[in-house]
Amino acid sequence: MRALPIAVVAAAAALTLTACDSGGDSSSSDSGKKASAASSAAASTACKIDQIGIQVGPANAAPAAGDTGNVPVTLTNKGTECTLQGFPAVTVQDGGKSTDVPEEKAANPPKLTLAKSGTASFTITYVRGTAGDGKSLDATALKISLPGAATAQSFKWSYGPVAGKTGASDPNASVSSFQPAGD
Repeated sequence: MRALPIAVVAAAAALTLTACDSGGDSSSSDSGKKASAASSAAASTACKIDQIGIQVGPANAAPAAGDTGNVPVTLTNKGTECTLQGFPAVTVQDGGKSTDVPEEKAANPPKLTLAKSGTASFTITYVRGTAGDGKSLDATALKISLPGAATAQSFKWSYGPVAGKTGASDPNASVSSFQPAGD
């Protein structure tokens, strides 16, 4: 029977604390506005793919099935200062089939600011598959987009089939986060 009075007191205390907030505290609404403005500012300074030059390779291509290859990708800012944070979206394609390359699990992406003509890079690491094998994607094209962007740029993939872990739609590949490049 003692539990009932304690529950009633706890409920009454919770209602009392809730009733104390009139909703007129300007500091909480101001901080919400500031967070929204900061989010908008970050989005407006994000690098746009149409202002970035992209160079794929030269690669350390995997020579045979089962070997690992690395494809470096260099980005050069052709516009005003902008920021990159996170991972690029990378898709490998074979005609009508396409599959996303997953992000490197252990990476902790830094936030990079690119001045005009500044450079950054990332690396696509893949295991070469066997052409015509049902577990491999006979990749012929590569699509790259920047974080939060809907548009992508396409490039030729000439590094052989990409092995799948369990099938062609589960590539044995990864993409690193953006890293500073150059001086």
